[in-house]
Amino acid sequence: MPIDRETQVVDCRESMGLDKGGGLAQRGTLSETGRPDVIAIAMTPGNRHITKPVCEITHGLRREGIQVSVLVLYSGGGVPSDAKDAAIGRGPKFGMTEKEIEQINRHKLALIHLGNVKSHVIYKARDILRFVSIPAIIVCQAPVDFEDFARIGVKTRVVNPEPDKIETQGTIVEIVTGITRGQTCSRVKLNEIVKDIIRINPQKLP
Repeated sequence: MPIDRETQVVDCRESMGLDKGGGLAQRGTLSETGRPDVIAIAMTPGNRHITKPVCEITHGLRREGIQVSVLVLYSGGGVPSDAKDAAIGRGPKFGMTEKEIEQINRHKLALIHLGNVKSHVIYKARDILRFVSIPAIIVCQAPVDFEDFARIGVKTRVVNPEPDKIETQGTIVEIVTGITRGQTCSRVKLNEIVKDIIRINPQKLP
């Protein structure tokens, strides 16, 4: 008897998780699904970078039949070194490895989970999409819009920089704000993400 579910095979992490029971993936790990439709990108776990909503979001998407891989970046803390007006400080610098770029580009749509510091959100997104050519949905707590990204050279579905000021290969196609890092993702926000992905339909993307 059919139970209206789709079986998904997920090739799990390259290394053990953190904390009791290994629940939280370490930096630089990829859980890859059988069909490379969507990849959820999480920042490096730490005291300020809590990746909790990512697991809830991916579980909710998989329950809706959406194939989702999860990548935890190795150097997802801090901000890129060229973040002009961000509070860079002396902490870690955000960056991506060639392997991570290749892993992301194998998919058709990126779901980028960021935090609540506006300058960090927009500059990290720009740094990822400089090297990633697929469309992206930004998921974050900070109240940002398409113009915030276009202002620093990021291509978006709604507004773009001047042709000579474009700095990204990838394009932001949707933004979902109000998702707090370290707290449970509400059903309303999860439904918003699901609707955006279904509308984009990554299976039909090239």
